[in-house]
Amino acid sequence: MKVSDILRVKGGTLYTVGPLDLLSDAVQVMAEKDIGSLVVMEHGELAGMLTFREVIQAIVQNKGATPGETVIKSAMDDHPMTCTLETELDEVRRMMLERHARYMPVINQGMLMGVISLYDVAKAVVDSQNFENKMLKAYIKDWPNQE
Repeated sequence: MKVSDILRVKGGTLYTVGPLDLLSDAVQVMAEKDIGSLVVMEHGELAGMLTFREVIQAIVQNKGATPGETVIKSAMDDHPMTCTLETELDEVRRMMLERHARYMPVINQGMLMGVISLYDVAKAVVDSQNFENKMLKAYIKDWPNQE
């Protein structure tokens, strides 16, 4: 299974912010949309990722500053790990686990195609295993009698 299979099921809705937007605005969008990450875009290109992890770290590190005074650029991951539409699911799972990443932008020929989450990966694996189990049970059920 490839990343393209996950995006085909998930859809391509993306929520983006700019690096000079305020952290408080990003948190507001994340809360309203019930999402855990935002893609940071600058001049039409991926500039970084902002997740709740970066938000919390920024709040703790900026002891005197509030999210309303902090720009996203100072909190975002400016070198997010990415994958392509052709990346195999096992590779994505390995990469996400190694970096403790919960979200990964998908890039195709320099263009942002979507973001997959660890939840998306886990769901795809479980769905695939359920389908395989169903097929194996049907195969065993139809096993010919040997006389």
